[in-house]
Amino acid sequence: MYKHLLMVLAVALAATGSNQPSKPEAGYDPEARLKELNITLPTPPAPVANYVNGVRAGNLIFLAGKGPRYADGTEITGKLGQDVSIEKGYEGARLTAINQLSVLKAMLGDLKKVKRIVKVLGMVNSDPAFVEQPKVINGFSDLMVEVFGEKGKHARAAIGVASLPRGQAVEIELVVEVYD
Repeated sequence: MYKHLLMVLAVALAATGSNQPSKPEAGYDPEARLKELNITLPTPPAPVANYVNGVRAGNLIFLAGKGPRYADGTEITGKLGQDVSIEKGYEGARLTAINQLSVLKAMLGDLKKVKRIVKVLGMVNSDPAFVEQPKVINGFSDLMVEVFGEKGKHARAAIGVASLPRGQAVEIELVVEVYD
């Protein structure tokens, strides 16, 4: 009976991830990877309304939606399927990833504290006939994997919307798990 109880407990702990490392593995350095990719993180974009860039709840960080804003303040705007190509939308999603990484860096101090990118919600300003939203949001997802490796793979939704603030081509929010 006791042996069976220990086995059930071990299975339950494994299922909850309690046996996951509580600190980054040796050689894990997302910031060094950014340098290899010639990416410099900008100052995090300030919220444009009454909200904050991110909220930490336990070991999860929920990042508010950000869009494709360049360091000079200009944005990639327009509607996919009308005046924005898939390639330009992909670039916008990648730029949004860089902006979200800047928020994470400001919140954590070091991107090595990122345990995993958990969930991404990608919204694409789309013409009603446009159905290639996943190809656009791949710009975000691809960069997360380039920077974090396997830890960058995440669950995701890529949806089309009728409009976005200031006419942005994309807006992306995410959930990140961090080390204690």
